[in-house]
Amino acid sequence: MPGTVRPFEYRPPTDPFLSIIHSDEHILVLDKPSGLLTVAGKQPDLADCLEARAQQQFPGARIVHRLDKDTSGVIILGLTASAHAHLGLQFEKRKTRKTYIARVWGEIPEEAGRINKPIMTDWPNRPKQHIDYERGREAITDWRVLAREPGITRIELKPVTGRSHQLRVHMLDLGYPILGDNLYAPAEALAAAPCLQLHAHTLFVTHPETGVACQFESPCSF
Repeated sequence: MPGTVRPFEYRPPTDPFLSIIHSDEHILVLDKPSGLLTVAGKQPDLADCLEARAQQQFPGARIVHRLDKDTSGVIILGLTASAHAHLGLQFEKRKTRKTYIARVWGEIPEEAGRINKPIMTDWPNRPKQHIDYERGREAITDWRVLAREPGITRIELKPVTGRSHQLRVHMLDLGYPILGDNLYAPAEALAAAPCLQLHAHTLFVTHPETGVACQFESPCSF
């Protein structure tokens, strides 16, 4: 059944300590590894995170959006208060565009589709989320097949909204859980990969200072 959680032991990767895709006076774009928290947890042993590492080299760096601990890929930080606010507004107004790559359990027969199902926190089972048509917040994901292999499909995901665990919950509801997902995948899909096979591949934003359209990319390792 879904939700067979691997025992949690936080050992974030350190090689490389910080992978920089782009930096200038206003923004910092990083390649987050799977297994590293985006921001620090409440307990002292969860202090190591992407934001803290960035601030060692770029003291003004502040997270604009988040990736789950086990999701890898491209993420942007603001280096000034004005850049942070500008980027935050872009995310809020859905002016950014993101694509993810994932490998899911099962062979999807269709070529593409849209999932439009509201999501909310599954309070008795936090941090899990679930579909809730009465109380959930709007959640929309576009997907298309990139490749198929026996029992597995490689897909591109484009979230229109940005709900917590949105891609993981939507693919589970569609019947194709993401491989290595220790919150939502059934046992076979969990065991099929050493970590969550969900990668933030590209991020499109407008540069907060120049107004130039920018697209950043992180190569997918799976």
